[in-house]
Amino acid sequence: MTRHPPSERLQLELFSCVPSPPGIRDYQDLMAFPFFSLSKGRRIKPLIFERDGIVIKVEAVPEYGMATIWDADLLIWAASQIMNARNRNEPTSRLLRFMPHQFLRFANRPTGKLGYDRLRAALDRLQSTTIQTNIRSDDLAPARKARRLHRFSWINEWNELITTSGHSRGMEIIIPDWFYQGVINESWVLAIDPAYFCLKGGIERWLYRLARKHGGRSESGWGFSFKTLYEKSGSLARFSDFAIDIRTLAQKQSLPGYHLSLTRNTKGEECLHVQRLIP
Repeated sequence: MTRHPPSERLQLELFSCVPSPPGIRDYQDLMAFPFFSLSKGRRIKPLIFERDGIVIKVEAVPEYGMATIWDADLLIWAASQIMNARNRNEPTSRLLRFMPHQFLRFANRPTGKLGYDRLRAALDRLQSTTIQTNIRSDDLAPARKARRLHRFSWINEWNELITTSGHSRGMEIIIPDWFYQGVINESWVLAIDPAYFCLKGGIERWLYRLARKHGGRSESGWGFSFKTLYEKSGSLARFSDFAIDIRTLAQKQSLPGYHLSLTRNTKGEECLHVQRLIP
């Protein structure tokens, strides 16, 4: 007889989500580094990022493909729920229960059958995508000259209770400890604009999160060369096509709360400068 490992669910307290958390929160490491596919097409090729001692490797399975930046909305939902509870001095957990329509409304998505089907597909991608990274490995002493590698999936488990008539009575997800520990540390979480969920393009969404992380509320803004942006995006597009997308976004000015301008650095490289708009 095959023995299956016990579910983590039996070891965790259940955390029930509220219908509409008052604030939208995102985890800074997910905003600053490439962890998700920027395309809605199925990505199988691993995403590998190595820079300044940071290592990230994201792998997908052919059946589902890599988790996308749209799938990451579920992690924003989880972070928002956890921070809302912490602000009210209520207990939190890695085991979250919610009604699917609550998340769909939160993320500005349709609440019909298509919305539910896409949510289930996103959960499959989040669970099957594996991440290996040494981010947040400061628990090892520098003298040991080693960094701990964390390996996890965005969702450890998920389940849904469906009635005999086919209606969903709720979903439960278990988020990984790496993500949960980052969220409960308030200094690693940032508020984002609700208009983020109206952004349609993958690069557009990625660039907003990067701008929010690096630009924050600085009045002087920040800038990166196109080459650095390309590296930090993890995009599979050709560099020339990626550069066209960045120039188009600078022309559209669609990032909520930020102004984009094109510049050149001292090496003559094309750069993007992002500046916060002051109300």
